[in-house]
Amino acid sequence: MNGMNGWSDDTEQRRASEPPLPPELSPRRAAAAAGGVPPQPTRQPAPGDRLPPGAIPRPSGPGGGYGPPSTSGAPGAGRGRFGWITRRRVGYTALGLVVVLLAVSVTTYFWADSKVRREVDLSKVEDRPPAGKGTNYLIVGSDSREGLTKEDEKNLHTGAAEGQRTDSMMILHTGGNGTTLMSLPRDSYVTIPAFTGERTHKRYPASTHKLNKAYADGGPELLTRTIEYNTGIHIDHYAEIGFAGFVNLVDALGGVTIHLDKPLHDKASGADFSAGDQEMNGQQALTFVRERHQEADQDLGRMRHQQQFLSAIAHQAASPWTILNPFKLYPVIGSGLDTLIVDKDMSLRNLASMFFAMKGVSGGDGHSITVPIANANYMTATDGDAVKWDMGKAKPLFAELINDQKVTYTK
Repeated sequence: MNGMNGWSDDTEQRRASEPPLPPELSPRRAAAAAGGVPPQPTRQPAPGDRLPPGAIPRPSGPGGGYGPPSTSGAPGAGRGRFGWITRRRVGYTALGLVVVLLAVSVTTYFWADSKVRREVDLSKVEDRPPAGKGTNYLIVGSDSREGLTKEDEKNLHTGAAEGQRTDSMMILHTGGNGTTLMSLPRDSYVTIPAFTGERTHKRYPASTHKLNKAYADGGPELLTRTIEYNTGIHIDHYAEIGFAGFVNLVDALGGVTIHLDKPLHDKASGADFSAGDQEMNGQQALTFVRERHQEADQDLGRMRHQQQFLSAIAHQAASPWTILNPFKLYPVIGSGLDTLIVDKDMSLRNLASMFFAMKGVSGGDGHSITVPIANANYMTATDGDAVKWDMGKAKPLFAELINDQKVTYTK
């Protein structure tokens, strides 16, 4: 052998002088005879032909016929081994995120549920009216000093009175005809039905007094019964928050913004604000909701402040900046639930429904009204001046709420 590849000069010369292969010789045999690789068939599939798995038709001409899937830009790109691995990793990542979010949601639910103080037993309420349509929440702001130090009481101008009274009362109705938030003045002159004292176990006869006395004498249960007795509205759920709850909730939110049409100055409550938008912290917000001496209609003016405050709280607490920020959401939930007292049948779902209904009212999707008033300075024989309801207007309003009809009263 003379060549590096074992070919002799004679062999090379002989092959060069050989005539070309006859045309009838098949391409595969021709390639085999020439020592090359047989070309792929170039036949286009006929109608009805079944393509091999993964194959796609190619245009006729050079390179036409059947072929393997393309891996660059053509149909079928990314179907190779590495594309499959990438899709699998993305799927595992998405599944992991879902599992984490589900775990966080479940943990948050049980954590929040454990903080709810279900202390009010509405099953003890006597002679209740039948349940109406929709859902009615009795929302009470009390002057409870629970959680406040002596210094807090001084700074917040709450005083240190014995016992416990209501500072505000509202019925929140939700149903198919919208949401209505109706305030009830604490000095409303109403009938307090006969009841048995929790501590004395003595039976007290029915009497006519300010609504606030029902809470002072018999707590949430007697207050609920008194409101049901005078309105005919069945209360489905009860929610109460004290002074400390107002302060902590506002501070956890980072303050609330409330617009004032005029300056507000009241030494009794400590309120001292200019006109315009006011950014209030917890202590300032409490002075705002308790202020009444500057108002011409005293408690009625204070109720308007309270409605405005609740609207601001609901709007800010439901903002994306609060809900999507765990460093803000958890303190808000914690501070809101720490001093919130509800009935024993109140679930987190009920609480959420109440909260978003209040937000709806603040957003203009409902009505914010006060029970119709006939005389805001009605003189009584035993309780001094009180608030007398206008029953000619109140009864149709109560009927609309009971039957979940569209509320026509607008004041």
